[in-house]
Amino acid sequence: MDFIKIALAKGRLAGDSLEMLKKIGIEFKEYSKKSRKLIFINNEEKIKLVFVKSTDIPIYVEKGAVDIGIVGKDILMENRADVYEILNLNIGKCKLCIAALKEYQSSRNRKLIVGTKYPNIAKNYFHRKKILSEVIKLNGSVELAPILGLSDVIVDIVETGKTLYENGLIVLEEMYSLSARLVVNKASLKTKGNKIEKIIMRLEEVIKENKDENS
Repeated sequence: MDFIKIALAKGRLAGDSLEMLKKIGIEFKEYSKKSRKLIFINNEEKIKLVFVKSTDIPIYVEKGAVDIGIVGKDILMENRADVYEILNLNIGKCKLCIAALKEYQSSRNRKLIVGTKYPNIAKNYFHRKKILSEVIKLNGSVELAPILGLSDVIVDIVETGKTLYENGLIVLEEMYSLSARLVVNKASLKTKGNKIEKIIMRLEEVIKENKDENS
């Protein structure tokens, strides 16, 4: 029987995802946070766990290198891939926000300069709002952009807001509520459909249980 390959990115989301998989009977006994291994195998369930950079997960799924991916909605919105978005797992919850220095004053009379890791999302958002903008792609520490005068505002993920607060920034607007999604390769859903659909159904039960516990 072919193995089902599931892609995750290391970090907090991986921990929550592995906990969900554990609840449906899929465990990887060799896995530990400290391990540098990238592939772990569950021979009983015939499943391989593959660790991939989060931004690469959609393309690994689209091209069939893996069958299933668990990835943040922000990544899917920024890097549109030809995959099936099957489930909202309701983990890794956060918001994509526009933030600026506390003293920032908006003006419609000039172009808005935006620093972000999410240029496609930002461009589409401000275009829809009919706000003239220039989007600067950044790869890290976007909070620095307004502090050093590189941008007027930033578009970034906000969980607690602590990083913004400590750097003198505030949220101006919440753009999108985000969470982790289960995505599936289109061909895999046909060729390995029975096994993948069982995983999906079992995860749906866990999602419902988690909702009931939190309601």
